[in-house]
Amino acid sequence: MASENRVALVTGANKGIGLAIVRNLALRYAASSKDDVSTIIYLTARSEERGAEAVKALSDDRRLKEAKALQQDGGSVSISFHALDISNSKSIDAVRDYLAKQHPEGLDVVINNAGIALQGFDSQVVQQTLQTNYYGTLEASQKLLPLMKQTGRLVNVSSILSAVDRYSPELRDAFHAASKTSVDAVSSLMAQFQTAVDKGEQSKSGFPSSAYGVSKAGVTAVTKVLAMLEAQRGSGVLVNACCPGYVKTDMTRGGGMITPDEGAQTPVLLALGDIGTTSGEFWKDEKAKAW
Repeated sequence: MASENRVALVTGANKGIGLAIVRNLALRYAASSKDDVSTIIYLTARSEERGAEAVKALSDDRRLKEAKALQQDGGSVSISFHALDISNSKSIDAVRDYLAKQHPEGLDVVINNAGIALQGFDSQVVQQTLQTNYYGTLEASQKLLPLMKQTGRLVNVSSILSAVDRYSPELRDAFHAASKTSVDAVSSLMAQFQTAVDKGEQSKSGFPSSAYGVSKAGVTAVTKVLAMLEAQRGSGVLVNACCPGYVKTDMTRGGGMITPDEGAQTPVLLALGDIGTTSGEFWKDEKAKAW
Protein backbone atom coordinates (compact mmCIF):
# COMPACT_ATOMS: atom_id res chain seq x y z
CA MET A 1 0.00 0.00 0.00
CA ALA A 2 1.26 3.48 -0.81
CA SER A 3 2.49 5.59 2.06
CA GLU A 4 0.03 8.27 3.06
CA ASN A 5 1.13 11.70 1.95
CA ARG A 6 -1.97 13.84 1.33
CA VAL A 7 -4.08 14.95 4.27
CA ALA A 8 -7.42 16.76 4.25
CA LEU A 9 -9.84 17.66 7.04
CA VAL A 10 -13.49 18.71 6.84
CA THR A 11 -15.42 20.02 9.84
CA GLY A 12 -19.13 19.46 10.38
CA ALA A 13 -18.99 16.58 7.93
CA ASN A 14 -21.40 13.94 9.21
CA LYS A 15 -24.26 15.12 6.98
CA GLY A 16 -25.40 17.64 4.41
CA ILE A 17 -22.83 19.80 2.65
CA GLY A 18 -19.97 18.56 4.80
CA LEU A 19 -20.61 14.92 3.95
CA ALA A 20 -20.91 15.82 0.26
CA ILE A 21 -17.61 17.71 0.45
CA VAL A 22 -15.86 14.61 1.82
CA ARG A 23 -17.37 12.45 -0.94
CA ASN A 24 -16.36 14.85 -3.69
CA LEU A 25 -12.88 15.32 -2.28
CA ALA A 26 -12.47 11.54 -2.32
CA LEU A 27 -13.60 11.35 -5.94
CA ARG A 28 -11.29 14.18 -7.01
CA TYR A 29 -8.31 12.82 -5.11
CA ALA A 30 -8.85 9.33 -6.53
CA ALA A 31 -9.14 10.65 -10.08
CA SER A 32 -5.85 12.53 -9.77
CA SER A 33 -3.95 9.92 -7.77
CA LYS A 34 -0.60 8.46 -8.78
CA ASP A 35 0.60 5.00 -7.81
CA ASP A 36 2.88 6.33 -5.09
CA VAL A 37 0.33 8.73 -3.55
CA SER A 38 -2.33 7.99 -0.98
CA THR A 39 -4.74 10.30 0.83
CA ILE A 40 -6.51 10.40 4.16
CA ILE A 41 -9.57 12.59 4.63
CA TYR A 42 -10.61 13.32 8.20
CA LEU A 43 -14.37 13.54 8.51
CA THR A 44 -14.99 15.46 11.73
CA ALA A 45 -18.16 16.10 13.71
CA ARG A 46 -19.27 16.56 17.31
CA SER A 47 -21.01 13.18 17.63
CA GLU A 48 -18.88 10.04 17.45
CA GLU A 49 -21.97 7.95 16.69
CA ARG A 50 -23.07 10.14 13.79
CA GLY A 51 -19.50 10.44 12.56
CA ALA A 52 -19.12 6.67 12.48
CA GLU A 53 -22.42 6.37 10.63
CA ALA A 54 -21.21 8.91 8.06
CA VAL A 55 -17.97 7.01 7.46
CA LYS A 56 -19.95 3.79 7.04
CA ALA A 57 -22.31 5.49 4.58
CA LEU A 58 -19.36 6.64 2.48
CA SER A 59 -17.77 3.20 2.57
CA ASP A 60 -20.98 1.89 0.98
CA ASP A 61 -21.46 4.86 -1.37
CA ARG A 62 -22.21 3.76 -4.93
CA ARG A 63 -20.31 6.61 -6.58
CA LEU A 64 -17.17 5.94 -4.55
CA LYS A 65 -17.39 2.22 -5.26
CA GLU A 66 -17.87 2.74 -8.99
CA ALA A 67 -14.82 5.02 -9.02
CA LYS A 68 -12.84 2.55 -6.87
CA ALA A 69 -11.83 5.60 -4.85
CA LEU A 70 -11.43 4.11 -1.39
CA GLN A 71 -8.60 1.88 -0.26
CA GLN A 72 -11.07 -0.87 0.68
CA ASP A 73 -11.98 -1.05 -3.02
CA GLY A 74 -8.41 -0.82 -4.29
CA GLY A 75 -8.22 2.96 -4.42
CA SER A 76 -5.91 5.53 -2.88
CA VAL A 77 -8.22 7.32 -0.41
CA SER A 78 -9.13 6.48 3.16
CA ILE A 79 -11.74 8.32 5.25
CA SER A 80 -11.32 8.48 9.01
CA PHE A 81 -13.55 9.99 11.68
CA HIS A 82 -12.23 12.32 14.37
CA ALA A 83 -14.40 14.05 16.96
CA LEU A 84 -14.32 17.84 16.75
CA ASP A 85 -16.54 20.51 18.27
CA ILE A 86 -15.33 23.86 16.95
CA SER A 87 -17.15 25.72 19.72
CA ASN A 88 -14.86 24.03 22.26
CA SER A 89 -11.22 25.14 22.47
CA LYS A 90 -10.07 21.88 24.09
CA SER A 91 -11.63 19.91 21.24
CA ILE A 92 -9.79 22.02 18.66
CA ASP A 93 -6.54 21.63 20.60
CA ALA A 94 -6.97 17.85 20.71
CA VAL A 95 -7.41 17.64 16.93
CA ARG A 96 -4.49 19.98 16.30
CA ASP A 97 -2.20 17.96 18.56
CA TYR A 98 -3.29 14.67 17.00
CA LEU A 99 -2.69 15.92 13.47
CA ALA A 100 0.68 17.43 14.36
CA LYS A 101 1.80 14.07 15.73
CA GLN A 102 0.31 11.87 13.02
CA HIS A 103 1.20 14.09 10.06
CA PRO A 104 4.42 16.00 10.67
CA GLU A 105 4.66 16.50 6.90
CA GLY A 106 1.66 18.83 7.16
CA LEU A 107 -1.92 19.18 5.99
CA ASP A 108 -2.97 19.83 2.40
CA VAL A 109 -6.57 20.91 2.85
CA VAL A 110 -8.75 22.21 5.68
CA ILE A 111 -12.40 22.99 4.95
CA ASN A 112 -14.22 24.67 7.83
CA ASN A 113 -17.81 23.73 7.09
CA ALA A 114 -19.22 23.35 10.63
CA GLY A 115 -21.87 25.87 11.56
CA ILE A 116 -25.27 26.33 13.13
CA ALA A 117 -28.44 28.21 12.22
CA LEU A 118 -30.68 28.49 15.25
CA GLN A 119 -34.30 29.58 15.15
CA GLY A 120 -35.32 32.77 16.89
CA PHE A 121 -33.36 35.90 17.65
CA ASP A 122 -32.21 37.00 21.09
CA SER A 123 -29.00 37.46 23.06
CA GLN A 124 -28.55 33.75 23.73
CA VAL A 125 -29.11 32.77 20.09
CA VAL A 126 -26.59 35.40 19.01
CA GLN A 127 -24.03 34.25 21.59
CA GLN A 128 -24.32 30.58 20.59
CA THR A 129 -24.26 31.39 16.88
CA LEU A 130 -21.21 33.63 17.10
CA GLN A 131 -19.38 31.15 19.32
CA THR A 132 -19.68 28.39 16.73
CA ASN A 133 -19.85 30.11 13.37
CA TYR A 134 -17.42 32.97 13.95
CA TYR A 135 -15.19 32.30 16.95
CA GLY A 136 -15.07 28.53 16.36
CA THR A 137 -14.19 28.88 12.69
CA LEU A 138 -11.58 31.51 13.54
CA GLU A 139 -9.96 29.42 16.27
CA ALA A 140 -9.90 26.28 14.13
CA SER A 141 -8.31 28.30 11.31
CA GLN A 142 -5.69 29.89 13.54
CA LYS A 143 -4.69 26.60 15.15
CA LEU A 144 -4.60 24.51 11.97
CA LEU A 145 -2.94 27.01 9.63
CA PRO A 146 0.50 26.48 11.21
CA LEU A 147 0.21 22.76 10.38
CA MET A 148 -0.44 23.30 6.69
CA LYS A 149 1.99 22.66 3.87
CA GLN A 150 3.21 25.64 1.86
CA THR A 151 0.94 24.46 -0.96
CA GLY A 152 -2.06 24.06 1.35
CA ARG A 153 -5.59 25.41 0.98
CA LEU A 154 -7.87 26.58 3.78
CA VAL A 155 -11.53 27.10 2.89
CA ASN A 156 -14.11 28.67 5.19
CA VAL A 157 -17.71 27.97 4.24
CA SER A 158 -19.60 31.23 4.62
CA SER A 159 -22.88 32.35 3.05
CA ILE A 160 -24.38 34.85 0.64
CA LEU A 161 -25.98 36.21 3.83
CA SER A 162 -22.52 37.43 4.80
CA ALA A 163 -22.98 40.31 2.35
CA VAL A 164 -23.04 43.61 4.22
CA ASP A 165 -25.35 45.50 1.87
CA ARG A 166 -28.16 45.34 4.46
CA TYR A 167 -26.05 47.17 7.05
CA SER A 168 -25.84 50.89 7.68
CA PRO A 169 -23.29 52.64 5.44
CA GLU A 170 -21.07 53.19 8.47
CA LEU A 171 -21.07 49.52 9.43
CA ARG A 172 -20.63 48.41 5.84
CA ASP A 173 -17.52 50.56 5.64
CA ALA A 174 -16.37 49.24 9.02
CA PHE A 175 -16.61 45.61 7.86
CA HIS A 176 -14.70 46.29 4.68
CA ALA A 177 -12.03 48.19 6.62
CA ALA A 178 -11.76 45.46 9.25
CA SER A 179 -11.30 42.81 6.55
CA LYS A 180 -8.13 44.65 5.52
CA THR A 181 -6.87 45.36 9.03
CA SER A 182 -6.75 42.63 11.69
CA VAL A 183 -8.49 39.72 13.38
CA ASP A 184 -9.11 41.98 16.38
CA ALA A 185 -10.87 44.53 14.19
CA VAL A 186 -13.30 41.90 12.90
CA SER A 187 -13.83 40.39 16.35
CA SER A 188 -14.58 43.87 17.67
CA LEU A 189 -17.47 44.13 15.21
CA MET A 190 -18.81 40.77 16.42
CA ALA A 191 -18.63 42.01 20.01
CA GLN A 192 -20.33 45.24 18.95
CA PHE A 193 -23.18 43.21 17.45
CA GLN A 194 -23.58 41.13 20.62
CA THR A 195 -23.69 44.26 22.77
CA ALA A 196 -26.27 45.89 20.50
CA VAL A 197 -28.49 42.80 20.67
CA ASP A 198 -28.12 42.63 24.45
CA LYS A 199 -29.47 46.19 24.60
CA GLY A 200 -32.16 45.55 21.98
CA GLU A 201 -30.54 48.16 19.76
CA GLN A 202 -29.21 46.14 16.82
CA SER A 203 -31.41 47.89 14.26
CA LYS A 204 -30.60 51.31 15.70
CA SER A 205 -26.91 50.34 15.54
CA GLY A 206 -27.17 49.46 11.87
CA PHE A 207 -27.12 45.64 12.08
CA PRO A 208 -29.70 43.27 10.57
CA SER A 209 -31.56 41.06 13.04
CA SER A 210 -29.82 37.91 11.82
CA ALA A 211 -27.43 36.03 14.09
CA TYR A 212 -26.48 33.68 11.26
CA GLY A 213 -25.97 36.45 8.70
CA VAL A 214 -23.77 38.59 10.95
CA SER A 215 -21.74 35.57 12.07
CA LYS A 216 -21.05 34.73 8.44
CA ALA A 217 -20.15 38.34 7.68
CA GLY A 218 -17.54 37.88 10.36
CA VAL A 219 -16.35 34.65 8.75
CA THR A 220 -15.92 36.28 5.33
CA ALA A 221 -14.17 39.33 6.78
CA VAL A 222 -11.79 37.36 8.99
CA THR A 223 -10.99 34.96 6.14
CA LYS A 224 -9.72 37.94 4.18
CA VAL A 225 -7.59 38.97 7.17
CA LEU A 226 -6.14 35.47 7.55
CA ALA A 227 -5.26 35.39 3.86
CA MET A 228 -3.52 38.74 4.22
CA LEU A 229 -1.54 37.52 7.24
CA GLU A 230 -0.47 34.32 5.46
CA ALA A 231 0.76 36.36 2.51
CA GLN A 232 2.64 38.75 4.79
CA ARG A 233 4.56 35.91 6.40
CA GLY A 234 5.49 34.49 3.01
CA SER A 235 3.24 31.47 3.20
CA GLY A 236 1.94 29.84 0.04
CA VAL A 237 -1.27 28.72 1.75
CA LEU A 238 -4.37 29.98 -0.06
CA VAL A 239 -7.21 31.07 2.23
CA ASN A 240 -10.67 31.72 0.78
CA ALA A 241 -14.31 31.91 1.86
CA CYS A 242 -17.29 30.71 -0.14
CA CYS A 243 -21.04 30.39 -0.32
CA PRO A 244 -22.05 26.85 -1.31
CA GLY A 245 -25.47 28.06 -2.47
CA TYR A 246 -28.97 27.52 -1.13
CA VAL A 247 -28.65 23.81 -0.44
CA LYS A 248 -31.34 21.30 0.55
CA THR A 249 -30.16 20.36 4.05
CA ASP A 250 -31.46 20.21 7.61
CA MET A 251 -30.19 23.76 8.08
CA THR A 252 -32.52 25.11 5.39
CA ARG A 253 -35.42 23.17 6.97
CA GLY A 254 -36.86 21.81 3.78
CA GLY A 255 -35.84 24.75 1.63
CA GLY A 256 -32.93 24.87 -0.72
CA MET A 257 -32.63 24.87 -4.48
CA ILE A 258 -29.62 22.60 -5.04
CA THR A 259 -28.35 19.26 -3.75
CA PRO A 260 -25.53 18.89 -1.21
CA ASP A 261 -23.27 17.54 -3.96
CA GLU A 262 -23.94 20.65 -6.04
CA GLY A 263 -23.26 22.77 -2.96
CA ALA A 264 -19.93 20.98 -2.47
CA GLN A 265 -18.57 22.08 -5.85
CA THR A 266 -17.27 25.53 -4.89
CA PRO A 267 -15.60 24.41 -1.62
CA VAL A 268 -13.96 21.49 -3.46
CA LEU A 269 -12.80 23.79 -6.27
CA LEU A 270 -11.12 26.03 -3.69
CA ALA A 271 -9.54 22.98 -2.05
CA LEU A 272 -8.25 21.17 -5.14
CA GLY A 273 -9.03 23.13 -8.28
CA ASP A 274 -6.99 25.44 -10.46
CA ILE A 275 -7.46 28.86 -8.87
CA GLY A 276 -3.94 30.10 -9.45
CA THR A 277 -2.70 32.06 -6.46
CA THR A 278 -6.08 33.59 -5.63
CA SER A 279 -6.45 34.09 -1.89
CA GLY A 280 -8.58 36.25 0.38
CA GLU A 281 -11.64 36.19 -1.86
CA PHE A 282 -15.31 35.36 -1.39
CA TRP A 283 -16.53 32.76 -3.91
CA LYS A 284 -19.94 31.68 -5.14
CA ASP A 285 -20.87 29.48 -8.11
CA GLU A 286 -17.18 28.60 -8.53
CA LYS A 287 -16.24 32.26 -9.14
CA ALA A 288 -14.74 35.00 -7.00
CA LYS A 289 -17.40 37.60 -6.21
CA ALA A 290 -17.52 41.09 -4.79
CA TRP A 291 -18.36 41.14 -1.08
